[in-house]
Parts: sequence; C-alpha cells; structure tokens
Amino acid sequence: MQATSCINTEHEVGTTKNAEKVYTPPTASARLTNRSILNTVRTAHYFSNTRSKDNFILQLQGAKILNSQARFVILSSTGDTLRKEVMPAVALINSRDLDDPQAATVRAREIAILKAMNTFFADDRFTQPAVPRASVQPENVDGQNWKTVKEDTKAVGFDYPSGDGHERRIAYSKKLQKAVVIAE
Repeated sequence: MQATSCINTEHEVGTTKNAEKVYTPPTASARLTNRSILNTVRTAHYFSNTRSKDNFILQLQGAKILNSQARFVILSSTGDTLRKEVMPAVALINSRDLDDPQAATVRAREIAILKAMNTFFADDRFTQPAVPRASVQPENVDGQNWKTVKEDTKAVGFDYPSGDGHERRIAYSKKLQKAVVIAE
C-alpha cells in the first residue's frame, strides 16, 4: 500500500488539473511557534521609483495574534530591501479602538489587529509629495534625510503606526538611496 499526501498549496491548486481539490489548513492541534506566519498582507505601490511599483509586505508572525510580531518590509521592484521593521502586533490597534469597553476582550483585540492589517496599506496612507512645500522640519527627524526628501517633489510618503504607538512617515530619498523617516 502506498501513502500519498493530499495537501495542496495555493500554487498547486491554481496550476493543477485537479483544481476542485481545495487546500484545507492544518487543524487546531497543529503546533504554532514563534516563527509561524499567521497572516500576510501585500500591496504594490510607487515608492522608490516612478516607473515601477515596489512591494509592501506586512506579516504577522508568532504563536498567538496578541503576542505576535508585525514584520513590515518594503522590497524594490528589483528585489532589494528598502525598509525592514518589526513591531509588536498590538501597535497596529488604533487607540480609539482600545477606548471602547468591548475592546477589552482578547477576541476583540485580535480582530482589531487583523482589521488593522487589512487597512495598513490603504491608498490614503500614501502621499505625494512626501513633504509639502510649506512644511517645517520636525525636531526629532534627521535634517539631511528631511531635506533630501523635501527637495524631491515626486517623492512618495507612507504613513503607518510605529512600534511606540505614534504615526510615522517614511519616504525614499533618491539622493541617499534609502528609505528614511521624515516625520514621527
């Protein structure tokens, strides 16, 4: 008797002739570890280059949603890593959501994290130019980074919650050839 596997990955289901066999995720008895990927959200957006879109990835990694880490990565269209940041998953929860008394339950906070992941790359978080013409340099931002981005009127800014709970704006500095923080 021959034992065979009947588990199909999404890729195999999409390319196989037996597309009616749908992948079934592992049962609850499967062991989750700190390296387990619980959720991934991706988008492509213009950032470092006006001709090709970069890949923005947010992954939730850990054994439990509330204790997991959110890994935020920006990859250029050529595959270079432009930004890599790790923050606690609870940093994704909006402070207004935490003020709600019903948000105190574990389930409500987990749902809030997953919803925040789905809106992390919303179009309204991208701005162009990254630094408006009349803006004044914030005190807690490196002057060279801010100046190089302000000079580039085609630079795209991206706003997102940082690990310390504040909003952060990053942009790609063509002069410095890297993604830099321009507002916190």
